[in-house]
Parts: sequence; C-alpha cells; structure tokens
Amino acid sequence: MDINNLKKHIAETAYNVGYSAKLHFASYEMIERLPGLISFFSMAFGIYALAFSNLSTKFMSCALLVLGLIGLYVSMRNGEKANYKQNGDSLMDLFNELKHLMSELEGVSPDIPKAKTDLKNIEIKFNQSCAPHQIMFASWLAHYKFFWEQQIAWIDEQRKFGFFRDKVPLTFWISLIVMAIIILLNTDSIITHVCEFIQTKGFNS
Repeated sequence: MDINNLKKHIAETAYNVGYSAKLHFASYEMIERLPGLISFFSMAFGIYALAFSNLSTKFMSCALLVLGLIGLYVSMRNGEKANYKQNGDSLMDLFNELKHLMSELEGVSPDIPKAKTDLKNIEIKFNQSCAPHQIMFASWLAHYKFFWEQQIAWIDEQRKFGFFRDKVPLTFWISLIVMAIIILLNTDSIITHVCEFIQTKGFNS
C-alpha cells in the first residue's frame, strides 16, 4: 500500500469513527433531553388549550400521544445513557489519533510501516468501542453534528463528501418522499378541510 492509498484508507476510517462517535453522542443527548422537551411542550399545549378551544382537536391530541410514546421509548433506553457517552468519548479519542496519524504522513519522511500498524490497531479498538444499538433517528442528529459542527476538511481532502449522498441521511429523504406521496394521495381531502376551516373562520369573524 503506497502513501496515497494509505491516506485514503485513514480518511475512510476517520469518517467511520467520527460519524460513529457523533452517533453515540446523538443517542446520549436524545435520552438526556427529549423526555424533558416533550413534557415541556405537552404542558405548554395543555395550558394554551385551556385558553383557545380550537387547539383541542383530535389531530393535536393524537400528536401529543405520539410524542408521549416517543418519550416512553427514549426513557426505556435511559440505562444505556452512560455507555453511549463513554463510547462516544472513546471514539473521539480514536478520531483524534487518526487526525494525528494523517498529519504524520504529511511530514517530510513518514514512517509508512508504523502508520499501517497504528491504523490497524485503531480499527481494532474502533470495532470494540461501538454500541450494538442506537436510538431511532439518532442518525439525523449525528449527521448534523459530524458534517456541520465537526472540522472534517482534512478528511474531505482524501474522501470527497457529497451533499445528497453523504451529508443528508437516507432516512430523511425517504421520509420526505413518503410525506409527499401521502399529501398527493390526500390532496382533495386536504383542500376540503382547508376550505372548511377558512369558511368557518370567515363566518365566525
């Protein structure tokens, strides 16, 4: 393996390690913050519903019920919160080691055999530091944390990132497509409800 291929290999490994670290941090933050946010918005909605009767609709009630189920799902993973944080910290240490390894290869006389050995050891540690399961939709937050918060220009030099292919989660595109299909299939019903709402507001005013 020549030095150029080794750099590409390091960049690819750094992408896997860095993204995995952010995925663990995303799961940790969702367990830490989501239940409180859901409780806050549910209570705020309940207070406003007392003042504005139009808020007390079946749709909003179902939405709050779904939020409650999400909060319950997240709370069930509370016992794994510390592991997500610990694994995320370990993976970030490996990520920084890879960055240092890349900078060593940029030097005047890089030690390629040593770099290969170090890379192999990092990959072994990486496979041992990943949790088997993550929180649902944690990948959305992980993409934001890795591509928009983390400094990854040194990886992009060797492994070019595409916006549609890499920087936006596949599940996000799938969700958009599903929502678009649902809207198209229910266009008549949506228009009818909007017209009825406008007419009702017009009569009430």
